[in-house]
Amino acid sequence: MTQNTQNSGISPTRQSLLTALLALTFGFLGAALWSYTGLADNRTRAYLMDNPSILQDVAQALAAEDARDRLASVKDELYTPFPGAIMGNPEGSKVLVEFTDYNCPYCAGSFQDISRLVAEDPELKIIMREWPIFEGSELAARMALAAAKQGQYQAFHSALFQRGDTSPAGVEAAAAAIGLNMEQARIDAASEEVSVELVRNLTFAQSLGFSGTPAFVTGDILMPGAVGVDRLREAIAEAQTGASAAS
Repeated sequence: MTQNTQNSGISPTRQSLLTALLALTFGFLGAALWSYTGLADNRTRAYLMDNPSILQDVAQALAAEDARDRLASVKDELYTPFPGAIMGNPEGSKVLVEFTDYNCPYCAGSFQDISRLVAEDPELKIIMREWPIFEGSELAARMALAAAKQGQYQAFHSALFQRGDTSPAGVEAAAAAIGLNMEQARIDAASEEVSVELVRNLTFAQSLGFSGTPAFVTGDILMPGAVGVDRLREAIAEAQTGASAAS
């Protein structure tokens, strides 16, 4: 049985979860299936029948493992930021990745959460992934990355969210207000380097199964949506605990 699992490319954990899920889904059919999963005991079967919510738990465990698998394929690149596209401490020991869009109302709310976390934790490094999925967002994302090249990403990011104007004039006004070299910023915003970064961020998001902004990653934890400051703080702590245990 071990040999078959290895040859199939499915981890032992996933194999048992899949088998349990099948057993639950199809009404515990087959004594052989129960024997295979180690759930043949009648008391275990009765417990599962009396607690159908375990099906949801198994499905969630499968989803979590899928997320870890997807993250493993892009993790090194994901945690390597576009030069300067960082909030907080560039050398911080705690790392959070955020996918953001300047026309996303939930990102505007999450901006307040991120600002709060940065203010309270000097060890926090937030890698920003510009993912312009709303109409009219691409110019803002490009200018943000141009600001990053001048070491002004955080200032531009904050200024644009505070202004709330992502029109071409609004983007230029935010950039000028923080003192960017506008001639160079326009060149950088239109560059192939920035275009490649936007494509990379789209690819990362799709690989991780994200369907919209905001979305966050820390350690091996994927968090789609505006999860709130408490969950972000909790996840960062979980990721730190996991990293300490692994080292």
